[in-house]
Amino acid sequence: MMATLRCPICGKQFDPETTDAMPFCSRRCKLIDLRRWLDEEYGLPMPRDADEDEEDEWKVPEDEE
Repeated sequence: MMATLRCPICGKQFDPETTDAMPFCSRRCKLIDLRRWLDEEYGLPMPRDADEDEEDEWKVPEDEE
């Protein structure tokens, strides 16, 4: 038997040889993770674009227009 892993969704210990949903313990946990990505609960960090910073500097505040 191989070392057990911990499911990142439910925390359950499982044998990776017994699941077809790696790195999750079950298809249910795999779908929960997918839903979280699709609902934008997860996201990847993005660096600020230098062009956006320059544009912000030149914007006139709405109350001064």
